[in-house]
Amino acid sequence: MDRELILTADGSHTLYVPALNEHFHSVHGAIQESMHVFIKNGLQRSTKQELCIFEVGFGTGLNALLTLANKGERNIRYFSIEKYPLTEAEFSQLNFSRQFPDELSAPFEQMHQCPWNKAQQIAPGFELTKLDADLTIFNFNILPQFDLIYFDAFAPNKQADMWSEALFATIAAQTRAGGLFVTYCAQGEVRRKLTRSGFDMQRIPGPPGKKEMLFGQKPA
Repeated sequence: MDRELILTADGSHTLYVPALNEHFHSVHGAIQESMHVFIKNGLQRSTKQELCIFEVGFGTGLNALLTLANKGERNIRYFSIEKYPLTEAEFSQLNFSRQFPDELSAPFEQMHQCPWNKAQQIAPGFELTKLDADLTIFNFNILPQFDLIYFDAFAPNKQADMWSEALFATIAAQTRAGGLFVTYCAQGEVRRKLTRSGFDMQRIPGPPGKKEMLFGQKPA
């Protein structure tokens, strides 16, 4: 899958996939979008000190890096699935670590360099497991239950099989009561699928350049 490096409006990089005519992040600002969708409305809404996060789409590693940077005193087990991992030539060009304090540069590189399908201690209180796998056929039973889901797949009109109701139901079954679900997507059909799958869903304000996003919680 060919990918092109793009500079977004907040000065941070994203990647563009010509074959899908799709960007990994918002062109209005990659860091800005991830902070709003996944950190402000995901990580920071959770009250748990011991947190299991499941991310759909490791991609550039930005969501994982921001989670580490904003985790505070929490202990986090972070699982991220990716079918098309970046090459070293691709991730070495990303400028995310240069947007943050120097102490995040080494963890960001370690996130990309560490082996797949094996838990790695990236920093105190932050364990990362990258899963080199296809989400649509993945066996979720090998993972612990989730407290927070970052759903960051390409848009439904680009990868429809990643947004199926059957898949959402499987994810919901693997989520603890009270667990949270966040995605940049705000489509009505996606919201209805997630609702039928077991999450209480609502539209909330989106990041710059996007009116709304989806936030949900599995009933306690």
